[in-house]
Amino acid sequence: MSDDSRIRIVIADDQELVRAGFTMVINSQPDMQVVGQASNGDEAIRLAEQLTPDIVLMDVRMPGMDGITATEHITRMATEGRPIRVIILTTFDLDEYVMAAIHAGASGFLLKDTEPETLLRSIRTVYQGNAIIAPTATKRLIEKMLEPDFHISGTAPVQPSGYTDPELESLTEREREVLVEIAHGLSNQEIADKLFISLPTVKTHVAHILQKINARDRVQAVVFAYENHLVQ
Repeated sequence: MSDDSRIRIVIADDQELVRAGFTMVINSQPDMQVVGQASNGDEAIRLAEQLTPDIVLMDVRMPGMDGITATEHITRMATEGRPIRVIILTTFDLDEYVMAAIHAGASGFLLKDTEPETLLRSIRTVYQGNAIIAPTATKRLIEKMLEPDFHISGTAPVQPSGYTDPELESLTEREREVLVEIAHGLSNQEIADKLFISLPTVKTHVAHILQKINARDRVQAVVFAYENHLVQ
């Protein structure tokens, strides 16, 4: 596989040993390449500008600029219309980190003790335009969505009971079914199996759903589903 076709990755972490470990795992894959390493948020932004990677693996706690602030800067960058996606990696499975990461535009949130296979699979998933969140964080995030006063910082609070966003009316019945399964945490393949439709058809439905509801990724789609009472 040529270098041009590899997933290009920058690793931002203040611990050199952690960066070295992730680099070894990632570079063992024929479809991935670590193109740069940063020890803080400022360096991560500079490398993102210089190297235009596909993915940045971003630690939360670093000296100087933290990972969440750096993520806000990086997710606003684009090269020829292609975004730079960020996966937050942290030792701390804390709600405020998950919510801050989503608000900052991160496409993924994983713990540093994630198994190598899960990390690699998550990188490929995010590269394809989807979003991932560590299972323990997903459970608590959904629980928070069920709270009456739930909202992500920087967005409007959840609307009163009975209100639905106008975008909901633009979804077909099948698209609503797919959105419900997304909110339940099913993968595209699992949705295809459950609804007895092909995987390409599911991918098409997901793309249409995100476009119609103005969602950046599957995480925002889940929020939309809960806010509009599609999932209880």
